[in-house]
Amino acid sequence: MPDIKQDVVDMLRELAELTMLDEGDPQSFRVRAYESAQHGVENYAGDLGSLDAKQLQKIEGVGKSTAEKIRELVEHGRVAKLETLRQAFPPSIVALLNVQGLGPKAVKRLRAELGVESLADLERVVAERKIRELKGFGAKSEEKLAQTLERMRAQNVTARTPVSVALPLAERVVAQLAELSSVSHASFCGSLRRFSETVGDVDILVVAEDAQQVMDTVTSLRVVDRVLGRGDTKTSVVTRRGTQIDVRVVKASQLGAAQLYFTGSKGHNIKLRQRALTRGLTLNEYALARIDDGSVVASLTEQDIYAALDLPFIAPVLREDAGEIEAAERSALPVSLGPVLGDFHVHSELSRDARPSLAALIAAAKERGYKALAITEHAEGVLAGVGREPLLEQKEKIRALRAELGDSLRLLHGVELNIGKNGELDYDDEFRRSFDFCLASVHDHFDLDRETQTRRIVTAMKDPSVRLIGHLSARQIGARPPIDLDLDVVFATAAETGTALEINGSLPRLDLSLEALRRARNYNVTFVVTSDAHEIPELNRIDYAVLHAQRAWVTSESVINTGSAERLLAWTEAKKPALS
Repeated sequence: MPDIKQDVVDMLRELAELTMLDEGDPQSFRVRAYESAQHGVENYAGDLGSLDAKQLQKIEGVGKSTAEKIRELVEHGRVAKLETLRQAFPPSIVALLNVQGLGPKAVKRLRAELGVESLADLERVVAERKIRELKGFGAKSEEKLAQTLERMRAQNVTARTPVSVALPLAERVVAQLAELSSVSHASFCGSLRRFSETVGDVDILVVAEDAQQVMDTVTSLRVVDRVLGRGDTKTSVVTRRGTQIDVRVVKASQLGAAQLYFTGSKGHNIKLRQRALTRGLTLNEYALARIDDGSVVASLTEQDIYAALDLPFIAPVLREDAGEIEAAERSALPVSLGPVLGDFHVHSELSRDARPSLAALIAAAKERGYKALAITEHAEGVLAGVGREPLLEQKEKIRALRAELGDSLRLLHGVELNIGKNGELDYDDEFRRSFDFCLASVHDHFDLDRETQTRRIVTAMKDPSVRLIGHLSARQIGARPPIDLDLDVVFATAAETGTALEINGSLPRLDLSLEALRRARNYNVTFVVTSDAHEIPELNRIDYAVLHAQRAWVTSESVINTGSAERLLAWTEAKKPALS
């Protein structure tokens, strides 16, 4: 049975986004209604498809009109209102919302007054200096847009799909294909399996007795906008958001070779093929075979192929032709980070953009085997922030919970401070020091020059209360470029002050970036992997932080909340070194 719940969530999310463009207001009643309904549906545990319109209205946030649209989707596979909005706002228009500095109102005006229908059109009118002529924009706004577009081009994000979009899409398609009666295996490969920050397309491998059943299913997926090509064992489609999906059916005996080949990277595969040739073997997507007689040496699993090439298994996240094969030869591949022992960036319902209760967070942390958990609400300097009195009340609740927990979980009362334009932090020094744990993050003033941005981070690091800098670059992959920082100065200051740096597992962030993590390895920097969770399921995002860290060859010795529980607990109690 198709995943009706996910279809409904996708429908509501798209309705909210397109309605926001239609009305030019992210806070309009209809937009907020769709967003509220989306949250309600996400938290509903029953079978949506079995509910009639009146029963659907009992779900929190779902009104009469939305309930009717859900039934329309369930019964007909489409929603007329959504189809109309899609015609008015194609993917090229939606993509403009990913440009920092452009809200729905600005997109609406650019489209109406300058004929901007795509990123290419936006780049053209910026180059022609037409935006400065519009009321409410001006030369400075135009210059900022030019800088943003240049940075997006430099990161190659304009033509690629962010992992935050590609991974849930791939997981959903894989799950639907795995339900088919003839399918014995389905998984994604390509740069997504290597956990790249952006992907060119989504590659999916399937083992099935009935390839045509798989091809039929792929072309009829609700996310599909158009079919690029269909063959006996391969079909390519494009989603409504512009992501290409390539699905291949292979033989069970060829699965390992196919996974290795289609996972890549290109450089990694070339070196493996060269290694095969020196051993009288040939390697392709079908098998590792002998050159002389074509007999198959290995093909069923990737482990078999690596072993036949005298190598240990190399994890997909390491296959970037970055010295991993040479390291494998020396038995010097980076060791897995091991189990995560605690999370130090988690929001409860006290933060206005979060939902879980303290009790639910504690239960989930214990289920994950954590030894420590820091509750870190947004401080008053951000929109979803919390004032002093509610935080003081929470402190008393946490004190009581801590007594109940005993030694089973070290529960810390924390806060996520906002780093101001000049490095200033929320609250006064005495109040900040009253918390068990403070992290500090940038949430605004993203377009300051490098010297100013670097100074604000360094200033925050030197504050005695700040143990951790959250999402250092403040980037949103595919949407907001990273703030401009002198990373060498930042990393040197982190080492000097004993301030840890967060590896944020939120897929839109994955911050620090891969390049920054690799650079930071040259300094004695302490890292903390975190989920930045605002919902209970988002606690799992810490696993993405681990994958991201491993991709950068970050070791467990550098990550404080993996490895030794004793080391972690000692760190939670330690004070920052005094600066001379």
